[in-house]
Amino acid sequence: MVFRYNRCTMPHYIDLDTWPRRAVFEFYLPFDKPYFNVCTQLDVTKLLAHLKERKGTSIWLTYHYLALRAANDVEQFHYRLREGKVLVHEVINGGTTVILPNETFTLVYFDHSESYRKFMEGATRAVDEIKAGDWQFRPKHEDDARIHCTTLPWIAFTSFSHARRWWGREDSVPKISFGKFVQENGRTWMPFSVEVHHALMDGLHVGRYIDRMEEMLASPETYLD
Repeated sequence: MVFRYNRCTMPHYIDLDTWPRRAVFEFYLPFDKPYFNVCTQLDVTKLLAHLKERKGTSIWLTYHYLALRAANDVEQFHYRLREGKVLVHEVINGGTTVILPNETFTLVYFDHSESYRKFMEGATRAVDEIKAGDWQFRPKHEDDARIHCTTLPWIAFTSFSHARRWWGREDSVPKISFGKFVQENGRTWMPFSVEVHHALMDGLHVGRYIDRMEEMLASPETYLD
C-alpha cells in the first residue's frame, strides 16, 4: 500500500476522536521507552549491478534516496507528536551522518524528490559543501519533517539501538540505519534497521516500509530515472 500525499495539502492534525488507532496511540504515549526497532537484511545485488553501469554514482546516496522515497510512500512515516496530538507532515525530507577525516562526524541534510536525478543533485551538493571544509555540527532538532539516517559500513549488525533526546516524550522521528555489505551465496546483503515510535505506528506499518524498500531494490532501473 503506497501513500500518495497531496502536494496541495498542508501539515494537519489527525482527528483523534475518529482515528481508529486512538486507543493504541494513548496506550503507548506515556511509556518510558515507547520505541521499537526492527532489523533485517536487504538484498542489494541488483542495485549494485545497476549502479555499476553508472560509473561515479554514489551507492551511499542512492540507498538513502530509496529509504527516503519509501518513507514518503508510507503514511505513518509522516506522523509526528505534538503535545499529545498527531501532526501529519506533507513531505518527509532526510538527514544522515558523514564521517570526517578527523574520525568525528557531522550531519548532512537533503530534501525529498521522487526524481532520482533531482535528489542526487541536491544531496551531492550538500555533501560536497561538507567535503569542502564546512564541518560544523548543526543538528536540526527543530525540524522533524524528516527521517534520521546513519551508516555503519564497518559493521554487519544484527541489532541496533539509537540515542534519543527525550525518553517517553515527543522524539518521534523515525531512525534508519544501514550496515556493512555482506556476500552470501552469490548475493549481496545490507543490514537495515528501522526504529519508530510505537504510539504512531505498528509492525504492520514498518512491514509496509520494508516491503517498499524490497520492491524498489528488486527493480532499481524502474525507480532510478
